[in-house]
Amino acid sequence: MVEEQKSNQNHKKSIPPYVKAVAGSMGGIVEACCLQPIDVIKTRLQLDRSGAYKGIFHCGATIVRTEGVRALWKGLTPFATHLTLKYALRMGSNALLQAAFKDSHTGNISIHGRLLSGLGAGVIEALAIVTPFEVVKIRLQQQKGLSPELLKYKGPVHCARMIIREEGLFGLWAGAAPTVMRNGMNQAAMFTSKNAFDVILWRKHEGDGKVLQPWQSMVSGFMAGTVGPICTGPFDVVKTRLMAQSRSGDGVKYKGMFHAIRTIAAEEGVLALWKGLLPRLMRIPPGQAIVWAVADQVTGFYERRYLHNAPSL
Repeated sequence: MVEEQKSNQNHKKSIPPYVKAVAGSMGGIVEACCLQPIDVIKTRLQLDRSGAYKGIFHCGATIVRTEGVRALWKGLTPFATHLTLKYALRMGSNALLQAAFKDSHTGNISIHGRLLSGLGAGVIEALAIVTPFEVVKIRLQQQKGLSPELLKYKGPVHCARMIIREEGLFGLWAGAAPTVMRNGMNQAAMFTSKNAFDVILWRKHEGDGKVLQPWQSMVSGFMAGTVGPICTGPFDVVKTRLMAQSRSGDGVKYKGMFHAIRTIAAEEGVLALWKGLLPRLMRIPPGQAIVWAVADQVTGFYERRYLHNAPSL
C-alpha cells in the first residue's frame, strides 16, 4: 500500500517547462543540420509554377548540378536559429499550458487539454518565431545561384533589413495567417499523438521515471509527425507563396490566405495545394524522430537525476 501511494505521488511529478525548452532547442539544432537539404527542395517545389522540377529527386539533382552542393544548405543559419528558438518556445509553452489544464486534484490532463495545449503552443511559436524566420529563409532559398553579386539578398541579416526597408516591419510577418493555422493544427496533433504512442507502444507516462531508448523515441516521434503535414498541406503551400512574394512592387499576386487558396486551385488545380507534400513527409516525421530522440534523453536525464532513481527501459 505504501509503495502504491509512493508510485502515485511520483507519477504526479512533472518536468519543469525550462527543462523541456532546453531539450527542445538541443533537438532543433541536430534536426536543422541533418534535414536542411530536404527543406530547400520542398521550398523550390512549392515555388515552381512552370514545372521546371519533375519531382523531389530531379529538383535536388538540378540544384546540385546548376548551383553546387552547398546550395542545398541555403538558409541554414536562419533555419537552425529559428528551429532552436522554435522548439524551445514550443516545448516550454506547451508544458506551461499543460500545467494550466491539469486537474488540480489528480494531476492528470484530458485529451482536450493536450489538444488545446498543443494548439496554443503552435499559435505562439508561429507568431513569435516561425513567421519572420521563415520569411527570411524562403526569400534566401528562392534565389538561384551562389554568386553574392548576383543575389538580391546577401545573407539572413541583410535579407531582414531589406524586407523591413522595402516592405515595412510587417513584411517579416507575410503569411502569418496560414502559418498560425498550420502550426496550431500540427502541434495539437503532434503533442497529443506523441504522448499516446508513448503510452500505447512503450507504456511510458510523463514523470513515471522510465526513460525511453533513443530508437523508441524516434518511432513515437516519427509516427506523431506524419499526421500534421497531410492535414495542413494547403496552409503550408499558401504560406510559402505569400512569404516569397515581395510587396515592394506595383502589386502582389496573392491578396491573402483565402485568395491564395482560390487562385492556386483555379490556376494550377486543387492538387497544387499539396505541392511539396512528399519532401514535407520526408522532412517532418524524420525531424520529429530526431528532435524527440534528443529531447527525451535530456528530459529523461532530469527525471532520473531529480525526480526518480529508476533504471531506463
